[in-house]
Amino acid sequence: MFPKQVFDLDCRTCGRLDDFLAEVKTKHPEYHARPVAPFGDKNAQLLIVGLAPGMHGANASGRPFTGDASGILLYQALFDFGFSNQKNADSMNDGLELKNCRITNAVKCLPPQNKPKATEINQCNHYLAAEIKTLPDNAVILVLGSLAHQAVLKAYALKLNSVKFGHNKQFQLPDGKKLVSSYHCSRYNIQTKRLTPEMFADVFNTVKTIMK
Repeated sequence: MFPKQVFDLDCRTCGRLDDFLAEVKTKHPEYHARPVAPFGDKNAQLLIVGLAPGMHGANASGRPFTGDASGILLYQALFDFGFSNQKNADSMNDGLELKNCRITNAVKCLPPQNKPKATEINQCNHYLAAEIKTLPDNAVILVLGSLAHQAVLKAYALKLNSVKFGHNKQFQLPDGKKLVSSYHCSRYNIQTKRLTPEMFADVFNTVKTIMK
């Protein structure tokens, strides 16, 4: 369990998201359809930050990037680079374990059309800020996509234009931690080849080099 300043399963702060989750739960009573907790090693050196749970992935399973297309490339890379014990992430009881790595989202609840509003990202940002404070001094924060990138900057109270987002770019944060950015491993980015497995592997090579 995470302390409430990091994650609150009972959070109902964002009315639009709370209403939407209630609708989803009615249509899919077997779905988790609640805020999705971070997943992985509580003492991890690597924190991976996505944007928000996907409708039929994390929102259904209750675990980040589990059960949807976005998780396929991510969990394969985590396995290839020694951060997990298996490459598949199908359900909460699939036996997956992360090593020295944790995955979280900038917004903990499923947003309509997978697009949280700026106000919702801001409302949820204190959880991300609190989670970052639990990381060791030599931690690496890997962000997936420009909105997750901006959420981390907000958590540090940095101006959004102070660090430009770019694939496989790195930046030293004010507290000494390192920020590494990547295109999101979404189905769309993979299908359009904006992000290829080779490009994603390059990002993890950067992360591993920093963590040495």
